[in-house]
Amino acid sequence: MAGTVTAALAVGVAVMCATGLAAAPSDSDLSVVRLDPAAAPPGGQTVLHAFVASLGPERTASPFTVVVDLPQGFTAEGPYFPTDCRAGAHARLVRCTFGPGLARYGTATALIPVRVDADVPPGTKAEGHVKVVSDDDCEPQNDRMPFTLSVS
Repeated sequence: MAGTVTAALAVGVAVMCATGLAAAPSDSDLSVVRLDPAAAPPGGQTVLHAFVASLGPERTASPFTVVVDLPQGFTAEGPYFPTDCRAGAHARLVRCTFGPGLARYGTATALIPVRVDADVPPGTKAEGHVKVVSDDDCEPQNDRMPFTLSVS
């Protein structure tokens, strides 16, 4: 009986997806905009603005995730905005999820405080990356952008 119920559920899900009853992604283009944070001294802190713009033409129908990848010598330190942002084990990768509904020409920004390791020498410039991931996105060429962290 359990096998029959499982098979029936699987067929039901397949039929819903095949007939379009599942939520369909929108025709949207999310783009990462480059914003380099202010310089910070060794041991100091700056704030990265991970900025994403919707180029439309439709409002996003699915959630999207902003992923920040920091270079060696730099560490993310909360609190983050939005508050659901989560750092990986070494605090160099941070993921922030935004809900659906970003309108054409709307923007979303994740604020990630970044600590410069105390042993990073002044004058250092290091490259990190911001990426946006979404089922809605129809133009992958503008989904990833570098940023430069500068040590003063």
